[in-house]
Amino acid sequence: MSLKIRMSRGGAKKRPYFRIVIADSRMPRDGRFIERVGSYDPLLPKDHEGRVTLNEDRIKHWLSVGARPSDRVNRFLDAAGIMKREARNNPNKAKPGQKRLDREEAKREAEEKAKEEAVAAEAAAKEAPVEEAPAEEAPAEEAPAEEAAPDEAAAEEAPAEEAPAEEAAAEEAPAEEAPAEEAPAEESEEKKD
Repeated sequence: MSLKIRMSRGGAKKRPYFRIVIADSRMPRDGRFIERVGSYDPLLPKDHEGRVTLNEDRIKHWLSVGARPSDRVNRFLDAAGIMKREARNNPNKAKPGQKRLDREEAKREAEEKAKEEAVAAEAAAKEAPVEEAPAEEAPAEEAPAEEAAPDEAAAEEAPAEEAPAEEAAAEEAPAEEAPAEEAPAEESEEKKD
């Protein structure tokens, strides 16, 4: 028979209270036990005296007989000075999971792409004034002709910008006409009746 020193849960829903018991390892958590040797009330403050109560004499007896404490009970026994608990070392516990690493990498790539686009936009913005600057520095005789050229360019750009708007309006117009076509058909049916 392998004995365990473990906790058995009691208390109401969302109001836990644990008994520290000696039990056969094959028994259910809250099932039959051999002896009650302490209690643990997690709702009390950590510095409260009644948070963990242990019957040290009985625990030492059961440890000498071969009972093995669970990890949490072992922490309580270590804090009470009854048994020494060896520290665990799991260096992978604090590392993030693969999904989180993938999300962070995708986010980092998106930020880098946005920065590259911003740099490209700034470079394009810097290049555009550089091209206009030599035109302004031209001699006075050529200046009127060059001033007319930007006005013409603006005039050419305006129809180009209006063209997509006209296409959008043309696309919307058939959609509006369709209900109008249906309405006379319905009226004609009503006249037949």
